[in-house]
Amino acid sequence: MLTIGIIVGSTRPGRRALHVAQWVQAHAEQRTDARFTIIDLAEQNLPLLDEPRPAAAGAYAHAHTKAWSSVIAPLDAFVIVTPEYNHAPPAVLKNALDFLYAEWHDKSVSFVGYGNAGGVRAVEHLRLVAAELHMADVRAQVRLTNSIDFDDTGRVTDSRTTQAMLGAALDQTIAWGGALRKLREP
Repeated sequence: MLTIGIIVGSTRPGRRALHVAQWVQAHAEQRTDARFTIIDLAEQNLPLLDEPRPAAAGAYAHAHTKAWSSVIAPLDAFVIVTPEYNHAPPAVLKNALDFLYAEWHDKSVSFVGYGNAGGVRAVEHLRLVAAELHMADVRAQVRLTNSIDFDDTGRVTDSRTTQAMLGAALDQTIAWGGALRKLREP
């Protein structure tokens, strides 16, 4: 069975990202074809990239990088939850991706974006990063619009549309994650 990490891509006080990740997990756990775990960047305590060597070298000098590697390496695929700040993903998310290299290789990734325009511009940025990290980004994505898809408490309003987008994204993430697993086997 695949293990999929749901990455909470914001650490901002009052963020919606954790609520969105919990919504993803609640739907994902109804499935029987994968296990899902939330990875909250607020709990990882990564500083701004401080490794003296490029991540591609795989020679991590700091304990926080080694700990981050041990979180990411065993996973088969990812769902990244990202808000859109100024037409881009949050710096904390890009930083977390940049800390590692081989740990991301040959794994699928889907995106759940949110913001005034559904987070689509942030996701487009992340697709470029995923390609450089040898990840297979799936086509389906979830686009949550601030004025439509959230209630007054900041939680996702569960509509047929949001459920359908999430279902398609999870289907593709799991299918690609299973196919790519063969590439990672010795």
